[in-house]
Amino acid sequence: MQQDNNNPYQSPQTVVEDVVDGDDLAGRGERLGAAIIDGLIMIAVMLPLMYFGGYFSQAMEAAARGEQVSMVSQLMWVVIGFVVFVAIQFVPLNASAQTWGKRLVGVRIANLDGSQPGIGQLLGKRYLPVQVVTSIPYLGGLIGLVNVLLIFRGDRRCGHDLIAGTRVIKAR
Repeated sequence: MQQDNNNPYQSPQTVVEDVVDGDDLAGRGERLGAAIIDGLIMIAVMLPLMYFGGYFSQAMEAAARGEQVSMVSQLMWVVIGFVVFVAIQFVPLNASAQTWGKRLVGVRIANLDGSQPGIGQLLGKRYLPVQVVTSIPYLGGLIGLVNVLLIFRGDRRCGHDLIAGTRVIKAR
């Protein structure tokens, strides 16, 4: 746009470029690959825990009665799942802001200024809120879907990235 020099009240016009370097952002495929790896790790740990912890037999008994597993039991397993996630991912998250899956595909979590987020920020803002909200019956699944579909924004940030003020970039 050209500025009219005769109008002293016209606001200045300028082109503002985004500070995020698109080349440094992790690709959607890389992020999906990391999420799949992390999910498989969680499944490999949680399925035996749930089996030996009695969840599956409890679910089968409840289903035979035409009922659901109690809300208390479901919430207990949500908490156990988060504790297991922290136990598995704490070391790489704390050391390099990477989960095991992110480490394998070569990406990491960063603050918007490129610095490494602290473990409290990662767990308290990035992972815990999404874990809690997606555990809400019926509504949680929809919110979880919206969370991941936000990756199709120009800055490739999901809902949990927006909450935590982070982005996923290529590791160097």
